[in-house]
Amino acid sequence: MNAMSDWSLVIHGGAGSIERHRLTEEQDSGARAGLTLALGVGSAILRDGGDALDAVEAAVRVLEEDTHFNAGRGAAFSSDGSIELDAAIMDGRTRAAGSVAGITATRSPVGLARRVMEASPHVLLSGDGAERFAREQGLATAEPGWFETTERRRQLDEMLARNVDAFDVDMKYGTVGAVARDRAGHLAAATSTGGVTGKRWGRIGDSPLIGAGTHADDRSSAVSCTGSGEFFIRIGVGHEIAARIRMLGEGPQIAADAVMAEVRALGGTGGVIVTGPHGEAIWSFTTPGMYRARATAAGVREVAVYGDE
Repeated sequence: MNAMSDWSLVIHGGAGSIERHRLTEEQDSGARAGLTLALGVGSAILRDGGDALDAVEAAVRVLEEDTHFNAGRGAAFSSDGSIELDAAIMDGRTRAAGSVAGITATRSPVGLARRVMEASPHVLLSGDGAERFAREQGLATAEPGWFETTERRRQLDEMLARNVDAFDVDMKYGTVGAVARDRAGHLAAATSTGGVTGKRWGRIGDSPLIGAGTHADDRSSAVSCTGSGEFFIRIGVGHEIAARIRMLGEGPQIAADAVMAEVRALGGTGGVIVTGPHGEAIWSFTTPGMYRARATAAGVREVAVYGDE
């Protein structure tokens, strides 16, 4: 996938213990349908000459509305039964970025992250302050019940029944994200998540942290991550991939594989999606599967779930 392409889009819906025997037929087909829809929405923007930034936001918004994924509606429950959402977006042209953490009422966390980037002097807003900003900006809200699904509640109840201090160590219900290169050669990345099932104390993972779970720089790459957030934070995965490409001259696939090997060596698991200045559209993951899809101007169109696809 390293051939030159004048636009490219890669999306993910999380990496983890995603195996054929673990997913029902409905879960498999539903996830593929969601990825296909998000890929189509983002690709249409790029095909028509639109911005990478608009494409990644639009693709992630689709996945936030889809209950098959752990972002927005269908997000994972914290240990206390609440839902706290995180998101980020970054523009590779200027390295402008916006992110939010601990969101509970804004319907599209990635939409709020973009507004933070464009309409505030800050990069990262959290909790009540972020929600106040969202209201001032007139963004759509939703009652807490709108984000909840019975399947995610069951997952929390099952986990707590085994161990009151448990959390989703297998990272089965992952983050969503998108990276793109547009026809003007600009890159962008966006990520959105409900975190991990059973998280406590207002835990924040890598997704809203610029340079860790989300990163874009026209000089090197656009990256969105999913997996064991604590390890991605410690390594600074998004920036590390970019640095290898820019400083060492590595291709996106080689850089991504090297950094994911580093994550694994520390004890973490997960995956990344990456695009580069030449329209490369790649992924790298160390888990049994990753919900993923990609499309390019060169005619590539692929949707996959399991590691052997």
